[in-house]
Amino acid sequence: MNGGKILVIGASGQIGIDLVLALRAQHGTTQVVASDIRPSEHPALLDGPFELLDVMDREACARVLQSHNIQTVYHLAAMLSARAEQHPLLAWDLNMKSLLNLLELAREGVYSKLFWPSSIAVFGPSTPRHLTPQNALCEPSTVYGISKLAGERWCEYYHEKYGVDVRSVRYPGLVSHSAPPGGGTTDYAVEIFHEALASGAYTSFLEGDTALPMMYMEDAIRATIQITEAPTDVIKLRSSYNLAGISFTPETIAEAIRVHIPALTVDYAPDFRQTIADSWPNSINDQAARRDWGWDPKYDLAQMVEAMLTALKKKILEVT
Repeated sequence: MNGGKILVIGASGQIGIDLVLALRAQHGTTQVVASDIRPSEHPALLDGPFELLDVMDREACARVLQSHNIQTVYHLAAMLSARAEQHPLLAWDLNMKSLLNLLELAREGVYSKLFWPSSIAVFGPSTPRHLTPQNALCEPSTVYGISKLAGERWCEYYHEKYGVDVRSVRYPGLVSHSAPPGGGTTDYAVEIFHEALASGAYTSFLEGDTALPMMYMEDAIRATIQITEAPTDVIKLRSSYNLAGISFTPETIAEAIRVHIPALTVDYAPDFRQTIADSWPNSINDQAARRDWGWDPKYDLAQMVEAMLTALKKKILEVT
């Protein structure tokens, strides 16, 4: 880290909490600054330095970066797919301006390295859906996907033009027990665990046979840190790497949960998110990430389901 610290922007979100925990375990609590636009009460974030920060305010970002001697930034703040469709102009403004603020600050030498996540949302109805290749045609049909595709191009531009050290992966849908869903199209894969334990019944907003690329959060965090800390010369793509873990449908995850909760019932009531899901791949080819920086997922569907249920049951016991 060249003597500098790490800043996680959007630390209160679904990815941020787990990422802060992992980075503090690896680098030390005082070396990782968590930040978000709102105060946090989460003990994982308040255990170390925390800053209130609006990533849309470039001067405020610069102050935080300089006052903490930040060298690496993980920029996670964004409006996700489902919510972005309801607030398209706000989503575009947040997702684009925040990234450009941080790219400019890196260009100016305020800090050294940026991780920014892209998404499978960059793909669209014209993209090959099975084992979608790294360089597939990208014609996204959502505001979120359009902003992520534009972000990939900006990241590559700032690296080629100014030498900014930016790294990125295209996240699939993420499944986590640490934070509630954040307004994405794959949120059903988190909600179903909570409802299975709370009531034994769940109504999915996607059709039962809708296959999407997914990943357990522990794998996603490991990939995020791995690419960000990889030697510069092994990072061959400065737009964004495909990243794969598990592909499943609402029906198959329900069956996997029934191994542990046999009485679980699932109904299907597709809403506007079905159209979004239908435009995305059902599986991803991530050979470039495996080749360049050694990516290798650890969790399959059965392992993920067992880990999720174990963690959520533990939380329930702690509350009661």
